[in-house]
Parts: sequence; structure tokens; C-alpha cells
Amino acid sequence: MMNLFWREMKAHRKSLMTWCIGMILLIASGMGKYAGFSSSGQSMDELMGAMPASLKTITGMGSFDLSLATGFYGVLFLYMVLLATVHAVLLGATIISKEERDKTAEFLFVKPVSRTKVIVTKMLAALTNVLVLTLVSAVTSLFMVGYYSDGEPYIENVLVTIFGMLILQILFLGIGTMVGAGYKKSGKAATLSSAILLLAFLLSVAVDLSDALDGVKYITPFKYFEADQVMYGGGLDPVLVGVSVVLVAITAALTLLFYRRRDLHV
Repeated sequence: MMNLFWREMKAHRKSLMTWCIGMILLIASGMGKYAGFSSSGQSMDELMGAMPASLKTITGMGSFDLSLATGFYGVLFLYMVLLATVHAVLLGATIISKEERDKTAEFLFVKPVSRTKVIVTKMLAALTNVLVLTLVSAVTSLFMVGYYSDGEPYIENVLVTIFGMLILQILFLGIGTMVGAGYKKSGKAATLSSAILLLAFLLSVAVDLSDALDGVKYITPFKYFEADQVMYGGGLDPVLVGVSVVLVAITAALTLLFYRRRDLHV
């Protein structure tokens, strides 16, 4: 199992490095814009006043004090979540289905390891990739927000948002692996997984724009751990954390079921 684990880690190392660099650049450039606005002499109130109300609602800018580094980070967090969840869902979708694409499935099946152990090892490798990206995000966020914080408390706000992002990553990783286990073609698995993520995000945007859709917020994970809620609403909601854990368990169980059924016909 360890050989398979390190094989998967090696296979994804270049991709992981690319995503980590992308996250670092996103956070650094985002907080750099905060410094630019702060030094330009233009007040944040003037900036906010020039923006359409719908745009402020979608980005969550209306909930944050953009004169503070943590407030600006709260807005930036939405884009961090998008980047991280896209990485997670694509990783989950391809880490299983790529065996069909690369014609290595038969090699795995003749190994003296059960198919359940194969899929569990792959999921652990994918989870490790997610944890590495999360760690890079946390360290970069703490450094950049701390650099511009000017004495304001920031560590707790950054860590609680990063933890929420980690939960979302694991959830979408589970969705990706579930879809990947059900499709032999990695291209179709990645497309369907991405479509699910996009639909969930669009639903969260629709909820922000219409109060009539408030009940839909429980359907889309993007509404579970929004920055303004976890930073100013008392931290992570235990109920939503519990719902996320249940969803992850369901996707993991379905992944094993789909993978074993598909293998029987290979």
C-alpha cells in the first residue's frame, strides 16, 4: 500500500506544486491590492460606493470593513475557496479514473492487494495533496495578512476560515472520487465533477441575490463556511460541520461501492 501511496504522490507532485504556486500568487496579489488601495489615498467608502449593489452582495464586500487587512482577506477568501475546491474535485475525479486512461488498471488488479485497499490508498494520497495545499494556504495567509495587519488581531480569523476551506475541499474531493469511481473515462468524470461544483457555486450566488432562495443555502456547500459568518458569526457552525462529515462519509461509501461494481466488469 505504501508503494501505491508514494506512486500517487509522485504522479501528482508537479500538479500539486502548480496549484500551490497559484494559491500563493492569489493571496499575495490580493493582499497587495489592499496595500495599493490603502496607499492610494482613495477611501474604501468611495470604492464601495462606486460598485453595483449586486456585485457587493456576490463578493460579500458589504459584510467587511475593507480598511482592515482581515476585512480585505475575507473578500479574497471567496477566490481562495474556488481555487482550492476546483483542485480538490478535479483531483478526486482523476485519481481513480486515470487508471483506465493510462491503461494501468489491469496492473493494479493483479497486485496482491485488495481493491478496497487500492481505492483507500488512492483516497489517502488525494487527501494528502489537499492537506498540503491547505497548509500552503494557511502559511501564506498568515504571513500576508500579518504583514499588512498593522497590529490588528488576525490569526484566529485566518485559521478559522482556512479550516472551513479544508472541510469544503474534503467534501468536493469526496464528490470527485465518487464520480471518478463511476466513470471509466477521466475526461467525463472531470467534466461532471466540475459541473457539480459550478452548480453549487451558482446556487450560492443565487441565494445571495434573492432572499426568496434562502432555504437553498443548505443545499450548496459554498454557503456553509462563508468568511463573514465564520469570522464574525462565532466561528464554524457545528451543525454544518456535522452535515459536511456525513456527506463526506456518504461519498466515500459510494466511491467504494461504484469502484467495486465497476471492477467486476473490467
